[in-house]
Amino acid sequence: MNLELQRPIAFIDLETTGINISQDRIVEIAIIKIMPDGEQIQKRKFLNPEMPIPKASSDIHGITDEMVKDAPTFKQVANEVKQFLHNCDLGGYNSNKFDIPMLVEEFLRVGLDFTLKDTKLVDAQKIFFMMEPRNLTAAYKFYCDKELVGAHGALADVIATWEVLDAQVARYPNIGTTLDSILKFTGEDDTVDFARRMVKQKGVEVFNFGKYKGQAVMDVLKKEPQYYDWMMKSDFPLNTKQKLTEIYNRAILNKL
Repeated sequence: MNLELQRPIAFIDLETTGINISQDRIVEIAIIKIMPDGEQIQKRKFLNPEMPIPKASSDIHGITDEMVKDAPTFKQVANEVKQFLHNCDLGGYNSNKFDIPMLVEEFLRVGLDFTLKDTKLVDAQKIFFMMEPRNLTAAYKFYCDKELVGAHGALADVIATWEVLDAQVARYPNIGTTLDSILKFTGEDDTVDFARRMVKQKGVEVFNFGKYKGQAVMDVLKKEPQYYDWMMKSDFPLNTKQKLTEIYNRAILNKL
């Protein structure tokens, strides 16, 4: 193993009803946990999304309503998944933009706060795009010289993702072998919410969209608290609203 780990890292791949973080649901989750000594632990579950799976989505991942009608719901497995991921850093392929935000949203939807405060989030796709300026199949062939059999099956995808990241560490000495060095290289340490409606600039949370783009979130909320109300009533992901509320509460305390 080329990657140096201080604690376990869990690679996650989700198959879902669609790509809308706020509205779509998980139909399959696969996780491969890599221990610091190289041991690998796999977990895979089909889930009943409690909504119809669009044909367009089934055509991609092959999972139909019939296949998951008797599967557990996310709420029924949420505590088990959360415990499996406890004290792990997280990885995946395009995971920082899709899989992890979707997973966090599912946890919040069932009333569980899946905190990522001290969790390192490493995305193998980001390194691939930066270093070889493409999809998981191509990355698997390029880095591992293997054909990805069963693409869009969550378990095949997540195993390939882990092997790609480990091969990237071996191929690019400049990205380092620790998660800290990798995150510094990819610049993924500025995230406030997963939808990136807010980001950090020089350690300060700023809006990343709309009329206040580039302005400090706390300053905006102090001078225009109704902007908070508008965002909370609008169709932003629950994770965005959670982070916004944390900043809003700090703004109120600073006014006292």
